[in-house]
Amino acid sequence: MRRASSRLLSVLTKPHPHTRNLPKLLSPKPLPSNPSPISNLFPKTHPPIPFPRCRSRFLQTLSEDASPPPLSSRQRKLKEKSDLEEAFESATTTDDILASFEALESALDESDKRLGLACLKVGQHLDSIGSEDHENILGFGLRALKILDKDGESSISVAMALHLVGSASYNLKRFNDSLGFLNRANRILGKLERDGSSEFDIRPVSHAVQILLANTKTAMGRREEALLNLRRCLELKESILEPDSRELGVAYRDLAEAYAAVLNFKEALPLCLKALEIHGAQLGQNSVEVAHDRRLLGVIYTGLEEHERALEQNDLSQKILKNWGMGSDLLNAELDAANIQIALGKYDEAINTLKGVIQQTDKESETRALVFVSMAKALCNQEKFADAKRCLEISCGILEEKELVSPDYVAEAYVEISTLYETMNEFGTAISLLKRSLAMIERIPQEQHMEGNVSAKIGWLLLLTGKVEQAVPYMESAAERLKESFGPKHFGVGYIYNNLGAAYMEMERPQTAAQMFALAKDIMEVSLGPHHTDTIETCQSLANAYSAMGSYALALEFQQQTVDAWANHGLSAKDELREATRLLEQIKKKAFESMSNAVSQEALPLSHGSDAVPSKLEQH
Repeated sequence: MRRASSRLLSVLTKPHPHTRNLPKLLSPKPLPSNPSPISNLFPKTHPPIPFPRCRSRFLQTLSEDASPPPLSSRQRKLKEKSDLEEAFESATTTDDILASFEALESALDESDKRLGLACLKVGQHLDSIGSEDHENILGFGLRALKILDKDGESSISVAMALHLVGSASYNLKRFNDSLGFLNRANRILGKLERDGSSEFDIRPVSHAVQILLANTKTAMGRREEALLNLRRCLELKESILEPDSRELGVAYRDLAEAYAAVLNFKEALPLCLKALEIHGAQLGQNSVEVAHDRRLLGVIYTGLEEHERALEQNDLSQKILKNWGMGSDLLNAELDAANIQIALGKYDEAINTLKGVIQQTDKESETRALVFVSMAKALCNQEKFADAKRCLEISCGILEEKELVSPDYVAEAYVEISTLYETMNEFGTAISLLKRSLAMIERIPQEQHMEGNVSAKIGWLLLLTGKVEQAVPYMESAAERLKESFGPKHFGVGYIYNNLGAAYMEMERPQTAAQMFALAKDIMEVSLGPHHTDTIETCQSLANAYSAMGSYALALEFQQQTVDAWANHGLSAKDELREATRLLEQIKKKAFESMSNAVSQEALPLSHGSDAVPSKLEQH
């Protein structure tokens, strides 16, 4: 196989302009680890579970009488139920809640809504304390839902039961089930909000549902959709919290970090600046929250390639963290700073920064492994490859011991290390590390987006090293995963389709290649713009594929588009324009030759036919 010449062959592995040397903070920030307990979100506004009382007016009157007459059997049962309900409502500890529930359960019919509400309370309590028995929580939730939902009415209690079942399903990694329950809860809450029919403030419940929807969609790889739910979470908090509250500032920062995680730094920037404004005004410029805001700003500015600004924000963050004695956060900020210095080409400064961080880390810590990765990155840029390889070997040695404990963390680190081996043309080692990473990621359902990235990198490296047929399945899988994670028009999907086109051209299947290039071109025109250099090169590849097929009319159309696009770049693209013009003339020549041959072939039967007629006449 000829070496792939187009720099578009780098798929997602070709660093996008916003992906180089990003500090480690960019690993997607998990939403609250236990997103279910509604009562933990807004304690002051959380609606209590509407638990109906069964005490009769007659019994209330009797309770005021010092010497009540003997109770009838029916009255005794009512009083017993009332006492059991009171005991259950007043229970606060897990043991008391479970014991009082068991007593109440025996006194109520299975269809009694009071039993449904009791099941809901028990399930929510177990979820709120972080119980690991998710099947038990699911059982309480489903039982509550069956009782409360039997009339098919839209009520706050049904929405809360659906949320509880969705939370348990999420924790059991049954994401499709979780999504179904949560979507229905969302519809019910929307109806209650529109109708204004709820006597409770439903916003805290809506917030809990939205944040769990975001968690679930993120786990399923549907990260772009999750951002819409996170946006809704912020809107709800804006309507509930004071405009200058610390919690609202955190909400802005969380959403900014979610956008940064999908490389949408332009959307992330104003959100993070708003968080900084709120925290600075409310808590002061030397608060821990301001430090976290500034650190994220450093990440965002790095993604926007405004490295000097990034370094400035990082330095301000470090000063605050140092004042507060937050050693772990400070180490991560220093590691961020080194990566920004590498992006600025300040390799010696970065190495000195990293040497200082190494002195503060434990020998077997994950942070130490990442420090050696960054050290190798700086050394690679200085072309000190032997030293870089030694750093990577140390890092891999540490990470191997962490594979079972932190598989997602190690998998991500292996991807970064593979990129450095790729830089040093150690393609076999790079592919081996990526396959190890993929094997770990495939066992983590919520890492589907990363699975797509890693498959894409493996496919590209196999294509680059001539193993074309092995490359295609990895790239096809990557395209599907990334479409699910980031949407069908994400630039990464476009790069993968472009690489698939290159692979099919190598396999001498130009028709299939043209289909892939056409898909890539459509995506890149939307995500990158029609005049982006990668979009233009994809258009060139499409023209080449149609030319190889002999479809010269289409080849000329796309080649002319390529010429026009390079012409718009002016003098900066004069070489590219010259080459595109040469290829245009070449296709015109092939098209003319093809037409001439076609005319000749059509003329041949006519000439043969004219010879045949006289020969027959001559026989007569």
